[in-house]
This record gives sequence, structure tokens and C-alpha cells, in this order.
Amino acid sequence: MTKTDFRPVKLPDDKQETANHALAKVRSYLAEHQHASQIQVNVRDGGDRESLVLPREAVELLASLLAHLGAGRAVSIVPSDAELTTQQAADMLNVSRPFLIGLLDAGEIEYRTVGTHRRITASSLLEYQRKDDHRRRLVADELTKLGQEMGMI
Repeated sequence: MTKTDFRPVKLPDDKQETANHALAKVRSYLAEHQHASQIQVNVRDGGDRESLVLPREAVELLASLLAHLGAGRAVSIVPSDAELTTQQAADMLNVSRPFLIGLLDAGEIEYRTVGTHRRITASSLLEYQRKDDHRRRLVADELTKLGQEMGMI
């Protein structure tokens, strides 16, 4: 397991347009070459050009990264096996640390103990988030159905 220090990166306003322009080109290339498993990218450093071959998955991740940065959002990349502190995990879920501790104690999120400290893998946190989002959608659908049955919607 790896411990991570994830610091969000946010582009200044004047560089967001550059990210959006690059995103359009990357998306267009991916759409035109749907079956390519590797993608060749030319990198220019001053006058020198170098060709790189990247896995398609890396280029798709780059496109996602550019979309968020171009929209003005801060982005962090966290490996799925990265171990997060309770504060980092709470920040990722946008909840308080005491609330997160309650989720851990209730068995909602898997974690391990290192001495007296709890460590949560990013994959465990994302799994909880997926399950929680699914539960919320089910409850919202049920409320909508009840509202329709009662003629309120």
C-alpha cells in the first residue's frame, strides 16, 4: 500500500482555454481511432521533437484530466491502492472527520489500523461512495414514485 500526499492542481484562468483546446483535439483523435490500443504523441521541446507511444487508457485519463482542468476544477490523481488518512478521506467525501470516523466504526468503509491511526485505501473509499450514490438514487426514485402516486408530481 502506498501513502499519498494529494495536492489538487488548478489551472489559472488564462490556461483553461489551452486545456479545452487540447481536450478537443484529444477527444477527436480518440473518436477517429476507436480501436487503437496505443497512441503516438509528438512532444516538442523548443525545436526538438520526440515521439512517445502511450497506452490508450493513459490518453483517455488525460482527456478526463483536461476536461476537469478546462472547466476550472482542481484535480488530484490518487492511485487506487493509496492509503489515505482519515482527514484526507473526509475531505474527498466532503464530510467532517468525526462523521467519517462514524462510518468506519459502523463498518461502512474498510480500513486498517497502523498503530493508533486508521488508514483507508482510495479504492475502499470510492466503493463506499458508489454504494452510497446508488442508495441515494434508489431513495430518490422511491420518493418520486410516491409523489406521482399521490398526485403531487
